[in-house]
Amino acid sequence: MNLLQRLERSKEFWFLLFTSFFFFLLRLPSLFEPYWYGDEGIYQVLGMAMDQGRLLYRDIWDNKPPLLYFVYSLFNSDQFYVRLFSLIVGLLSVIIFYFLAKKLFNRDKIIFFATGLYAVLFGLPIIEGNIANAENFMLLPTVIAALFILKSIDEKILNNKYKIQFIAGFLLGVSFLFKIVAVFDFAAFFVFIALTDKEFYLKKLLKVKELKAEIIKMVPFTLGFAIPILATVLFFFFEGAISPFLKATFFSNIGYVGYGNKLIIPQGFLILKIILLGLFCLYLYARRHSLDKTAIFIWSWFAFSLFNSFFSQRPYTHYLLNMLPAFVLLLGFIFYDRKLKVITSVVAIITLFLVLKNFWFYDKFAAYYVNFTSFVLGRESVTAYQNFFDRGTPVTYEVAAFINANTTKKDSIFLWGNNAMLYKLTDKLPPGKYAVAYHVEDYPDGVSNTQNAIALKKPKFIVIMPNVGPIPFSLVNYKEKIEIDNVLIYERVL
Repeated sequence: MNLLQRLERSKEFWFLLFTSFFFFLLRLPSLFEPYWYGDEGIYQVLGMAMDQGRLLYRDIWDNKPPLLYFVYSLFNSDQFYVRLFSLIVGLLSVIIFYFLAKKLFNRDKIIFFATGLYAVLFGLPIIEGNIANAENFMLLPTVIAALFILKSIDEKILNNKYKIQFIAGFLLGVSFLFKIVAVFDFAAFFVFIALTDKEFYLKKLLKVKELKAEIIKMVPFTLGFAIPILATVLFFFFEGAISPFLKATFFSNIGYVGYGNKLIIPQGFLILKIILLGLFCLYLYARRHSLDKTAIFIWSWFAFSLFNSFFSQRPYTHYLLNMLPAFVLLLGFIFYDRKLKVITSVVAIITLFLVLKNFWFYDKFAAYYVNFTSFVLGRESVTAYQNFFDRGTPVTYEVAAFINANTTKKDSIFLWGNNAMLYKLTDKLPPGKYAVAYHVEDYPDGVSNTQNAIALKKPKFIVIMPNVGPIPFSLVNYKEKIEIDNVLIYERVL
């Protein structure tokens, strides 16, 4: 190895080391946040319930695929360790993203720019990188799959092409088991594989023999994607919970698609977006011989990622994590391709406009680090530190302290509210399969399941939060014990 090669490798090493350390510093405060984020509270309850033998979806409920709850279960829903694992997964995704950018651009300045921006945006709380949501975990297998897909079209490894695509598909299947929106990444890479196949022509699909040949080419990638999903389906089938599993993973999310997509007809806006996406894919097909693999890959992935973030019209901040890798690559592409620089810049600006118009960002990210520093240095009280995240957080901790002081391990509680983290803070489980009030209200068996569970388990305390509707259950056997900042706590007397 000559001196120049050593310097090149050294530059790469030091860049990755610095970027990784910077990412770690950005995420460090997330390890010490209080239990405050509502969705994480639900995940914590499910993780605890799984640890104590309850079967996911049948005995304890939420509407996402199982791997996220498995992660929480793995760490006994301890927020510090779950967040630490999220940090490590995020750090690995930054490193893999570097090699993905290197494969696409092969220019140090663009590679460093794209990777650095990815690390900063993923590390900051601005798009909820600090929260251990499904998107935070699914990015790693997705980015690895992207790298594998690019490698699979390398002419030097044609003999291993289908093996590599199978692995890429499998990784996307794993990503799907964190959240079903990974299907859009699968679709993007599927299109990319087709567009970079010199023998692929749409007219071939009109002939049965040619159609079969094209389908066979896609079998390894598709099979890899399907295997982890089918294995999960079989698991819940043999456990006798296939119906609640399918309902939670697939059918419960139909409402998300319908939300905000009405345009003349109920799904009119969604249909319009699908048509636009299809037309863009046809445009890429028409221009595929004049575009290099970098352009085709980035544009196809970006198009499906944009559709992914906007298809349900719900402005949840963490949805933007789905678009992060492809969007950052699009920004890098501005400096990579001079011919497409103007149109790429215009698309990037329009995308930023749409994102800023439709999504809420965590605008206290500077204060977030000031708050953490002040707390660590002892300049801020625990209550003030907790209050920074949510005004109800100190109250939740106060209620938890009362319950912990007045219950034994055998006692149970019931929370009528949406701050499910109270169960984790008291090391209790909800009596029924629903952890929060809005689940009880939203699902047909919510009230009956919870009512029967309360009658059976006779929780010692029923906690009623002030920010929810009237409790739909009788309190005839309960007497008001204490009120803590408008939170009513009833104790069982019979």
